[in-house]
Amino acid sequence: MDFLIATHNMKKRAELERILTPLGIRVLTADMAGIELTDVEETGETFEENAYLKASSGSEESGMVCVADDSGLSVDFLDGAPGVYSARFAGEHGNDEKNIEKVLEIMKDVPKEKRTARFVSVVCCCFPDGRHFSVRGECEGLIAFEKHGSGGFGYDPIFLVGDKTFGELTAEEKDKISHRGNALRKFAEEIKEYI
Repeated sequence: MDFLIATHNMKKRAELERILTPLGIRVLTADMAGIELTDVEETGETFEENAYLKASSGSEESGMVCVADDSGLSVDFLDGAPGVYSARFAGEHGNDEKNIEKVLEIMKDVPKEKRTARFVSVVCCCFPDGRHFSVRGECEGLIAFEKHGSGGFGYDPIFLVGDKTFGELTAEEKDKISHRGNALRKFAEEIKEYI
């Protein structure tokens, strides 16, 4: 079964593909499916709203089952920021380095015990007939004092789980504990009700 994924982020697509392929789901980008999708403005105030906006638009435009993820970093010291603005926290969409620098600068004097944070991922699936569902996954951790590792993407090099950042984990290690991995395991159970 082919599912369209509403993302331009190939690293995110690879993560989704690793987890969905064993379910017999082939993950296609718009380019792979030979279609062009509108770049949806993420106007939602929650991860759930933004994931739905992207998945519903993709499904309507393509006539395919469409999956979209909205995810980000929620730092307790920052009252949940960057949250839904994670990709553009430093003002420029998708500039991981600037986003990381901004978080580290704001938190440079914050002690370890107050550096609690979580990654959040909401995966929404929309069907051409209007049915839809979404699942939420989280992963608790701490904000490191400096970057470690070059794996992953986004805030991975400063998100500590145990004694390693996400940037230091292999893809397989990350999938077992990550917010997206947790969301997609829930997705794998939920999708069985629909296909």
